[in-house]
Parts: sequence; structure tokens; C-alpha cells
Amino acid sequence: MSARKIIIDTDPGQDDAFAILLALGSAELDVVAVTAVAGNAPLSKTERNARQILELAGRPDIRVAPGCARPMVRPLRTAEYVHGDSGLEGWDPPEASTPALSVHGVDLIIDTVMAAPEGEITLCPLGPLTNIAMALVKEPRIAPRIREIVLMGGGYFEGGNITPAAEFNIFVDPHAAHVVFTSGAPLTMAPIDCTYKAILTPAWLKRLRELGTRTAIAAAGMAEFYQRYGNQKFGTDSYPLHDPCVIGYLLKPEIFGGKACYVEIEIASPVTMGATVVDWWNVTKRPANCMVLRDLERSAFYDLMLERIGRLP
Repeated sequence: MSARKIIIDTDPGQDDAFAILLALGSAELDVVAVTAVAGNAPLSKTERNARQILELAGRPDIRVAPGCARPMVRPLRTAEYVHGDSGLEGWDPPEASTPALSVHGVDLIIDTVMAAPEGEITLCPLGPLTNIAMALVKEPRIAPRIREIVLMGGGYFEGGNITPAAEFNIFVDPHAAHVVFTSGAPLTMAPIDCTYKAILTPAWLKRLRELGTRTAIAAAGMAEFYQRYGNQKFGTDSYPLHDPCVIGYLLKPEIFGGKACYVEIEIASPVTMGATVVDWWNVTKRPANCMVLRDLERSAFYDLMLERIGRLP
């Protein structure tokens, strides 16, 4: 069985780094490109961070293209208060030796999807959906050609994590999310209802560091920095890693639970802007447009991540 071809769209971010490393350590996935977007940090930092993560994992051959530097409509809001000034604190990497591509990330997404057979390319957005939405707007023909869009974003039962109603990735660019959720492309959403259950413990972090590889040691440093925010928010030294759930779902969907629902993005209300309104009980009778993940088996998820990161140099 051939590897599933994916494009990772990302705004690294320590949890983005774990998602990328999980994908790179998994033979079932073929990362054909990485596109960077502004989100956790400005674009100049997220595209650099993406290249540095790929080099850490021994994969500088994977193309990185910078995409959109700001949301479609609203001003950019970043999250250095979580991820540090570079967006990827906890690790002091050398400068990446491979430059970013000159092609725009939106065009790379379009060109890759259009050149591949229909239903071959899966898009994996780990940050705001700006690049994905702009690709769908610029070239609507990609929508039926995409195998699936599996994204980290949103929240319903848990509310939001940047406002009481909205999760960060959707809140940063709700208009982009609206475009994606009305595009007709197959969608799977890993909201904080699911990712809050992906709890990283000090015991697991110790096992990661004890692998002793350069990748594992660097990842452990990133996780320890990220833990500081977890301590402040949750009052505990165990905290969730959100973005790897996207890759975990692609690798082992059986350890996740969810339901196909109709999901609508709030783009008008100043109070609930960016809310992902999930019709969990199908009260509107609208046809489902998204598989909404709600549960995961934590131990199986972290066993998988330790094994796969352990395959990297």
C-alpha cells in the first residue's frame, strides 16, 4: 500500500513541531510539501521554523513555501505569549541550510493538488486556515480533487481557548474557516474537545528525552518550554499537545472517536466571532459537512508518537 500524500500547512509552534515530526517518522505518510502561514508567530518566523524542523528530522529535501502573512479580513493576532518570541522556544537550532521556495504557499497547494490524480492529496492545516481558503478561492477546482482536509481547530463542548467562544486557529482567521467549511471538500476537525485529551505527562517527556537522539532531545526541550504555558493555564505539569492529533488521526483513526456533523463558523458576532457551531444532535437537519473528533485514547496516541519520533535521527 502506497504512502498517503499530504501537505502540511503550519505555523510552528511547539505542538506543530511534534505534528511534523510524527508525520516524518511515519512511513504511511508522504509529506510532499510544507506551507507556512502566519498564526502562532508572524510568517517570517513560521516559515523559518518549518525549515528548521525539517532539517532537524533529516528532511531538508521537503519543500517549504511561505504563504499568507495575514488573515483574509482581520488584523493578525499571534501567540508569542504561548510559544515564545521565535514561536519555537525551548530549542536553539542552527539556521536552516535550505532556503524557502520562491513560489507562494497558496500556489504550491493549488499546483500540487491540480497535478496529482483526483483524491490523492490530503491537506493538514495545523494553524489558521488562510492558505487553504485562499487556494480554494483562487482555484475552486481543487475542492473536489482534495482527498480530505484534516485540521486542528475549533471547539464546541469545551468552548474556546482564546475567547470564551472561539479556539485560536479559527479565531485568527474566521473568514478563511468559513470558506473552508462551505467549500464542499471532505473535512475532519480535531477541536480542543478532542485535543485537550492528548495530555502530555512528565513521565512521557522523560521517556522522550531518554531516547537520546538529536530529534528527541530537541523535541523534549520544546515541550518543556510549552509546559510553562500549560502550568499557567491548567495549573498542572501535564498539558495537551494539540496539533499532533491531526497526524495521529491519519495514522490510527481507530484510536479517535467522533461524529459527522454540520459545522458553521461564526463570522458576524463580535462576542462569538470564530466560534465553531457544531450541530452535534442534528437539530437543524442539515447534511453533515465535517467529521468532528471528540475522543482519543491517550496512551495509544503517545505510544505512537514516541515510537515514530524515535525513528528520526
